[in-house]
Amino acid sequence: MSDTDRHQDQSPATAAAGTKPSFELGTGPGRVLVWFYGVFTVAAASRSVVEVIRGFDRAPLAYSLSAVAAVVYGFITYSLVRGGEKARRAALVCCAAELLGVLVVGAWTLAEPSAFPDSTVWSDFGMGYLFIPVILPVTGMIWLRRAKRA
Repeated sequence: MSDTDRHQDQSPATAAAGTKPSFELGTGPGRVLVWFYGVFTVAAASRSVVEVIRGFDRAPLAYSLSAVAAVVYGFITYSLVRGGEKARRAALVCCAAELLGVLVVGAWTLAEPSAFPDSTVWSDFGMGYLFIPVILPVTGMIWLRRAKRA
């Protein structure tokens, strides 16, 4: 079944023929991930817009990283909702990139705080967001790897 066919209902004849429906990424625990990623998309995008309006020149690196986080969160949200194997693989790559970003930015903000006159979503490993930015990609990768086996 292709990605484009996954939204169509499966007829009893197709089910009887043994064709397995594709795994829906946004179901079960995936629905919670969609919710968290959706909230973080809005939070990071809103934060970056406000920061840019209030004075981008004050901390351009931090504000740019918040915008990048918003784009990554948005893409993962879209992929989880879309479903299908291509979307699953793309979301898995983005979750890995997100985790790498959180770890690099988190370590960088601790090692050289002067590089970040203002915080980002990923500063201090997401401490300002209850460490959800470091937990979310790990949870997402676990869910997406499980989805491959289903």
